[in-house]
Amino acid sequence: MIRAATIEDLDNIIEIYNQAIDAGFQRRFTEKWEPGERIGWLQGHLTGTHPIFVYVADGLVAGWFSISPYRAGRAAFRHTVEISYFVHTEHQKKGIGPQLIAYGINACRQLDYKTAIAIILDKNDVSVKLVEKFGFERWGFMPGVADFSGVECNHLYYGLKL
Repeated sequence: MIRAATIEDLDNIIEIYNQAIDAGFQRRFTEKWEPGERIGWLQGHLTGTHPIFVYVADGLVAGWFSISPYRAGRAAFRHTVEISYFVHTEHQKKGIGPQLIAYGINACRQLDYKTAIAIILDKNDVSVKLVEKFGFERWGFMPGVADFSGVECNHLYYGLKL
């Protein structure tokens, strides 16, 4: 089941996000999130215009999808959003990621957004293939801009016209 996230989901959202940090080359951040640091971030997503959705399996949050402003504060980009998605390591390869993306893209359309952007590190082959499956096209390439303890990665911008 997919539903809108609540403040009670914060610890699970952070746990799943931190798993991506541990896996490496999946996020631009290298520092783990702490619950106290992310309360405001989650509350900002509870307003309805930029929601977070959670996938619940057996009563537990198994994954999440967020719709965030792209280049916040710049009015010309008000119809464009950045999407992010994460699946708990114990629930990967069960079809949760595709379900979250399909649900999230539909939500973007219902919210009248015109463009969705997914920003992915090139070493994250699973995410690249997943967004391509949903029709995202590679719109941008930033060579060697991410550095993980001396290992450089490319940053890829994928876009989808909604």
